Amino acid sequence: MRNLLHLEQLREGKVLLAFSGGVDSTALFHLLLDSKIDFDIAHVNYHARPTSDHEAASAELLAQSHGLHCYVHSCHLNGSNFEHHARIERYQFFDYLIKKHHYTYLLTAHQLNDRLEWLMMQLCRGCGLPELLGVKSMDKRGEITLIRPLLQHDRQEIEAYLNERNFSHFIDESNYDEKYTRNRFRHQFSTPMMREHTDALRRSFRYLEEDNESLIETINFEECDGLYWSKNPINLRSLLYGIDQHLKSLGTLMSGSEKEDLKKEKNCVISRTIVVSIEEEYTFIAPYHANVIMDKGFREECRKLKINPKLRGFLYGSPKAYTTIRRLKEQLKPLLCD
Repeated sequence: MRNLLHLEQLREGKVLLAFSGGVDSTALFHLLLDSKIDFDIAHVNYHARPTSDHEAASAELLAQSHGLHCYVHSCHLNGSNFEHHARIERYQFFDYLIKKHHYTYLLTAHQLNDRLEWLMMQLCRGCGLPELLGVKSMDKRGEITLIRPLLQHDRQEIEAYLNERNFSHFIDESNYDEKYTRNRFRHQFSTPMMREHTDALRRSFRYLEEDNESLIETINFEECDGLYWSKNPINLRSLLYGIDQHLKSLGTLMSGSEKEDLKKEKNCVISRTIVVSIEEEYTFIAPYHANVIMDKGFREECRKLKINPKLRGFLYGSPKAYTTIRRLKEQLKPLLCD
């Protein structure tokens, strides 16, 4: 259990661990201590269970006992799709901490069983290789560099590690409720498969990640005053995946139909709030502003520059963004934003 992934990078950076107090994050906490990694922890209290306050207090006490900082964020989420909104809430919290305290890496305790469960669910949704892999050992989420050091270890190993050392941790009883899709896949499919084929599954994911890196080109969006842009990669598959990942970092999830529309039309409004415009050389992403009254001169300039009409309402109210897109289209170096 001591062979954590990307250990050398962790020794060189400033590390923040996303800590729930459950089996996986507790194991990672102690493995980081064993590996002499300097880190702090961040815990989100959703007040979703009777034990939530106790779990938050325990996280603070654990950190204090080892001389670490523990940041706790308290929130109450209402409405449907709790998991989706909880994910947005915690990553906004992590992003705030990373920027404020200059952390280099965010660590999460995803492990091999999580990866298999995700792959199975994505297979049933009709996804490609990047989406099937889902959680990678190192990834970018907006400005966050995310590392998952436990990704080659399975749940059985992790539980054995905690039990052998008698490390206390919390159990989320909702993990046993099969009304949740992930739990059904876990109990009915992934757990039996992992029990019988752990080593083979570990190798398969390693090969798949290597294949994905050779097939999918990484793209990074630059930003100016709310306008994001990127030079297009060689293949459309890489571009569509990069757009999807960037929108997720902004808290927006594309539906399956929106992905298909974008692939066909190249210009779409996503979730009625964001414009994605794929052009020959660049892709632009910006807020969608409808029914904006623009003067004739501006409209004529946009027409000559062949700026997507869906982008124009936003650009009309953002001179910096408009200057950036104009200079890109005129093959000039974009101006840096303040």
